[in-house]
Amino acid sequence: MNNIMPLIRNETIKMVKKKRLYIIFIVLAILVPMFTYAQMKSAENNRDKFGGDWRLELQQAITDNQNSLGSDRVPEEYKKYRTVYIQQMQYYLENDINPKEPGGVTFTREFMNNAVGLFIPLLIMAIASDLVSGERTTGTIKMLLTRPVRRWKVLLSKLITLIMFVSIIVVSAYIICYVISGAVFGYKGFNMPIFTGFKVVGTDVDMSAVHAVDQWLYMLMQAGLIWFVSVIVAMLAFMVSVLVRSTAASIVIMMAALIAGTILTSMAASWQTAKYLFMVNLELPDYLSGGLPPIEGMNLGFSLIVLSVWGVASLIVSFLVFTKRDILN
Repeated sequence: MNNIMPLIRNETIKMVKKKRLYIIFIVLAILVPMFTYAQMKSAENNRDKFGGDWRLELQQAITDNQNSLGSDRVPEEYKKYRTVYIQQMQYYLENDINPKEPGGVTFTREFMNNAVGLFIPLLIMAIASDLVSGERTTGTIKMLLTRPVRRWKVLLSKLITLIMFVSIIVVSAYIICYVISGAVFGYKGFNMPIFTGFKVVGTDVDMSAVHAVDQWLYMLMQAGLIWFVSVIVAMLAFMVSVLVRSTAASIVIMMAALIAGTILTSMAASWQTAKYLFMVNLELPDYLSGGLPPIEGMNLGFSLIVLSVWGVASLIVSFLVFTKRDILN
């Protein structure tokens, strides 16, 4: 253990010196105000349209979705989503709770919920895809491996450093969202009740386990799931970085996989075996809010197991290849 601490310190210094780490924070600082402004304009339009009556706004959304169910132009899959949405909104209405109460906390929860499928994984990929391939490209890996340290310790130090910075990025995303959106919408809302425990069965929603939790607790559970997804994506990008010599190729492979996953998530309802792909299981927070799974039969436990298997497999491949392959040539 004593040998690995200097390696982790060395990897941390290298990570801090990377410009792409700061680009991630700059991207967040630019995009979050844009989404905040869009949310503010949407809230203003709805306030003008419904006179600030959120119950009327929610009832109108339910009516619009009910009307669309009778249209032949709406695909069956979208009808399932809308049926589930209608049942959930009716539940909120009956319990006199506005699920979209404007506020910095609500905005942060919604933004992170939408970002976990692609945006956050792309940020993670940006720092994970060149951890090994980048050093092979520049040749610095040869200097590292000539030291009297076992290869698995070298790789483990890189992995520990990566998980540390993945955690920093996830926490930073929450803080940046809350600080910027709170300046517009206000910083209150941590104690607002949010319903969780929805269970989708076919096109019906089982309400038997639904219960209200404070929004801060809901966000804590959401953050845990997003952190888990981010670590799995980081492990996969880490494996690709070990397997591929070129940083550009490593980034393209991971980017293609993540974008393909976004497309598959909306199109793979009838392709049952697609549920074993890691990309289709990334949107874990949807299980908290009761969203319809991409493929029938999927649930939180199933997605956690699938992602864990992918994560463990990627680590086994990474360590086997890194310790056995002739990397010095």
